[in-house]
Amino acid sequence: MEAYPTGYVSPKLVGSDVSNKGNHGVFALQHIGAGELLVVWGGEIIAGERLAELPAEERRLCLQVEEDLYLWTTHEGPADWVNHSCEPNAGLSGQVALVALRDIDPGEEICFDYATSDGAPYDEFDCRCGALACRGRVTGDDWRRAELQARYRGLFSPYLQRRIDVLAAERDAPRRRPVGRRG
Repeated sequence: MEAYPTGYVSPKLVGSDVSNKGNHGVFALQHIGAGELLVVWGGEIIAGERLAELPAEERRLCLQVEEDLYLWTTHEGPADWVNHSCEPNAGLSGQVALVALRDIDPGEEICFDYATSDGAPYDEFDCRCGALACRGRVTGDDWRRAELQARYRGLFSPYLQRRIDVLAAERDAPRRRPVGRRG
């Protein structure tokens, strides 16, 4: 296990420069089996008010972990270089751990869908992931998309799962009819 100031990165991974996506990426050095732990993020928990004061290049080093709470690091490293993909090979396990969703071959970039962690507009961008199912834009509202809720069931950060559960309960609640007076 390799520890970084910003968390843990599996020894089966390496951080590398990538010019077309955020300047960095994380790649498999060897075969990774489905379910294997890839990354655990670390850092300082900050409130949204403090997040808003950060420059854009520092906001991108944040991971939303709760309503109005963000994990932020001042010591950027490979754990912070996991990019977004609309067709990811990794997904969240809890709030700060990333696991392989399927077997991953050597050389593959490790990516997860930011819709499973982001519920605020602090880091929205035009997507260049190159996936066939690319949404074209990544926003803090992507978690609301029914197709993503179905695809990533069990992979959302707990605070987003609570939001999804509330929306589902509201949608599935029987409609109340006004009670009229009989006369």
